[in-house]
Amino acid sequence: MSSIQPSRLAYGCMRIAEDPEKGKRAVRAAIDAGYTLFDHADIYGGGTCETLFGEVLRESPELRENILVQSKCAVRFADDSSPARYDSSSDHIISSVNGSLARLGIEQLDLFLVHRPDYLMNAEEVGVAFDTLKSSGKVARFGVSNFSISQFDLLQSAVAEPLLINQVEINIHNTEALDNGVLDQCQRLQITPQAWCPVAGVAYPAWGNTFSEEDEARIRVELERQSVKYGGEASIIVLAWLLKHPAGISPIIGSTTPDRIRAAVTALDIHYSREDWYRLLEARNGKSVP
Repeated sequence: MSSIQPSRLAYGCMRIAEDPEKGKRAVRAAIDAGYTLFDHADIYGGGTCETLFGEVLRESPELRENILVQSKCAVRFADDSSPARYDSSSDHIISSVNGSLARLGIEQLDLFLVHRPDYLMNAEEVGVAFDTLKSSGKVARFGVSNFSISQFDLLQSAVAEPLLINQVEINIHNTEALDNGVLDQCQRLQITPQAWCPVAGVAYPAWGNTFSEEDEARIRVELERQSVKYGGEASIIVLAWLLKHPAGISPIIGSTTPDRIRAAVTALDIHYSREDWYRLLEARNGKSVP
């Protein structure tokens, strides 16, 4: 694997193909701001996000030596003959990696993740696919996304390589990882928990939002207080809140606005207190801890 260290904040490339020129500027802004880990998936933009990223690398080939490229597969959309499904079959994994490499114009993925746990996952079959990709030099390291503890353990039991990543939703709205053991497992095994949609519920509505107006008002008041204290806007404060966790959460920043990409990095410099972490949790829950 590359000797480049992954930046604490990863840059998520899911939206870069919506406006190609803006997307290219966003990628370059992230590189200039110190991001070294770039997250993709075969389904982002139907593959066009990887293609656009590949164009950036062709335009500036020296960039490849200083970044880590991560992609994912296992989500398959419905078509004329098949339903929406998850697919962790060996053939699909290998085919997807080959497709990602071709679109990105690179010879190796630094990290490859199984995007969603497949109800029909045969862990041994996935292990064979990973071995094939590793031995061929097409993937350096592996991980998963949206896996429970038991799903992670099952796959790890059949994979020779250590799984280094579990990418899950973690934000002020979705705090399940605090209680379901995922962050505990990450801390114990030194797995990096990558947080997708880290500023959901603050910068934009969360998936399946369940916050009431009263909930949002409480959170807003506390974030305003902390914004004054720490000198950062609300989205920066919630990033600092995630970064405080000892599991070493790596938020994935998905903005395509250069100013926001750069601003997110300032969360790394906030000396966020344990007391404010619990104040924000209390505002989120509407009650103190038991």
